[in-house]
Amino acid sequence: MVRTPLTPEERERGERLGSLLRDARGGRSMAEVAAVAGISAETLRKIETGRAPTPAFFTVAALAQALGLSMDELVGRCVPAVV
Repeated sequence: MVRTPLTPEERERGERLGSLLRDARGGRSMAEVAAVAGISAETLRKIETGRAPTPAFFTVAALAQALGLSMDELVGRCVPAVV
């Protein structure tokens, strides 16, 4: 199966998500947050750096819970407002 290339907007959204997660992680280590979320530290690293700009919904939900963020907050901060 061939994967459709990501649009520039999708890449930007992934970068915003990664930045938000990195900021929310604060002083906690990647390994600590990843373990709480049930994912690998490498997966978290890829998301935070934008190399995995479209992580699975349940991965994002697990990270949000581990970081004390609501999904509404993530959406509000990652998706630009429609004008």
